[in-house]
Amino acid sequence: MRFGLLCALIATVMAPSAVMAQRGGAAPTVSAESRKQGMADAPGIVQSVGLKCQVSDARLAGKIAPDKKTGSLGGSVYEIACGPGSIGFLVQTSVSGSPTVFSCIGSNYPADQSKPVSPCILPANVDLKPAIVDFTKRSNAPCEPDRIRAIGQTATSTLFEAACPGGGDFIVSGSVPLDTTKPATIVNCLSTENTGAKCILTDAATRQANEDHLAQMADSTCTVKDRRYIGLLTDGTEGYEFSCTSGKGFITRVTTKGTIAETLDCAKISGGGCTLTDTRAATAEQAGLYTKLAKSAGSSCQVNRYAIFPPAGDKEVVELVCGDGSGAIGMFPATGKGVVLDCGHALVAGYKCTLGKVDYAGLTADLRKFDKKDCTVSSVGAPLKAPDGSVRLEVACSDGLPGYMITFADPQTAKDAVGCALTSGCVLPTNKKKG
Repeated sequence: MRFGLLCALIATVMAPSAVMAQRGGAAPTVSAESRKQGMADAPGIVQSVGLKCQVSDARLAGKIAPDKKTGSLGGSVYEIACGPGSIGFLVQTSVSGSPTVFSCIGSNYPADQSKPVSPCILPANVDLKPAIVDFTKRSNAPCEPDRIRAIGQTATSTLFEAACPGGGDFIVSGSVPLDTTKPATIVNCLSTENTGAKCILTDAATRQANEDHLAQMADSTCTVKDRRYIGLLTDGTEGYEFSCTSGKGFITRVTTKGTIAETLDCAKISGGGCTLTDTRAATAEQAGLYTKLAKSAGSSCQVNRYAIFPPAGDKEVVELVCGDGSGAIGMFPATGKGVVLDCGHALVAGYKCTLGKVDYAGLTADLRKFDKKDCTVSSVGAPLKAPDGSVRLEVACSDGLPGYMITFADPQTAKDAVGCALTSGCVLPTNKKKG
């Protein structure tokens, strides 16, 4: 990181008072001469580097002598303040090249806090925490940080670590030069534990306690056995996996504000999303539970596979695959009896079976109620919702003759069936009107 070299150079040209201030000694003063020179040169420097800064104060921090060993022709270092609530800059000019800009975060909150450096000392630049808190808040950071540590500056990124009062920390990656009007990228320190950019403001035990607090928020019955940070998800939330001493496990989505967006039981997640929990045992237990719920709803389905739909109000919606391979849709409220729909009637409720065998015997039975005995349903069209809330479902017949449009008051109650030759809306190949 290039900022360390700049700090070393400044330390060689500045009075010891700056270092004394960093160590808790007397506050450094800015001479009238250095301020006069700084204010004269700063506007042109700011313009030349395209820095977004309304110069409110400036000083010439020091001169860098030519160095024959490195080939440097020397230059100057300026400190520039951009007004209240802003984060100031150190600018290194060179006789032979373009100026280089560094944020005052790097000097006032050094990466190695055991070694004193020469900080930004202009009054507007001394306490940068309010401006940093405002910057991180606008960047959707998880907290208002109470501790800050510069990591460094690359050709494209200004990096610093920030720690939350209640535990946990994150890395902020801003632009170069740092433009606080642009949101920064916020990276959870949990995602950097196996990389070179390690965070040090919060120790591993505190981070673990913070994760376990999230687990308690998601499921108060869980005593955490193990935990895994999944990372940033596509919707902007962060994913965590937890396993509990009871044998259960879950994945939870956490918002940027530290609230729980969603919690998913590992037993209900297909595709091997959970890695800390023995999902085979959990899945078998959950299948047994759905068998009991289906039986309570009047179904004989012995569930051996299932998939979870998003909940419908207070109802859990589950696609079931029964022991004989047939599919069904279960709708189970938190309390009371649920409903199990065959795959034909599930369409009326807005759900489609994709895992098990689809059987339209229930729809054939509906036709029989209206004395339509000539049709065994072989396929169906898309359900159509009417203004009165009823749903029309087109069905085709196995003999290839025109089928029917069945109207349902609700997924379990058919109230009418009209031949496609006598009604509109039929689109299945065998149901279209000829001519």
